[in-house]
Amino acid sequence: MYRGREGQWAFLLHRLSGLAILLYLMLHVFSIGSFIFGERFYMAIHETYDLWPFRIGLLFVTAGVVYHAFNGLRIIVMDFTGFGVAYQRQMWYGVMAISLLAFVGAAWVVMPRILGGY
Repeated sequence: MYRGREGQWAFLLHRLSGLAILLYLMLHVFSIGSFIFGERFYMAIHETYDLWPFRIGLLFVTAGVVYHAFNGLRIIVMDFTGFGVAYQRQMWYGVMAISLLAFVGAAWVVMPRILGGY
């Protein structure tokens, strides 16, 4: 399973998406907690989050969360069923397809804001 093929990529992307989600949650907790420093500081942070790099980052966070969740379900199926390992490659391609659809859906919603409209 782990010979540089789908299983290895699934493992690597699962770890990276988990770390990205952790970073996003830490940033989120900081931004919410910044209110203790005053409304002006809080609003300055949230105005920064409205810039285009953060909007693009939101697309990748969406895809990362969807990938991590569905890949986690794939891992559960592999661990707790007898047929999971036999179909792990097909399930991984399904997880990638769902993640890509989530990315495209989020891009459809966020792209007008990135390009200047609202």
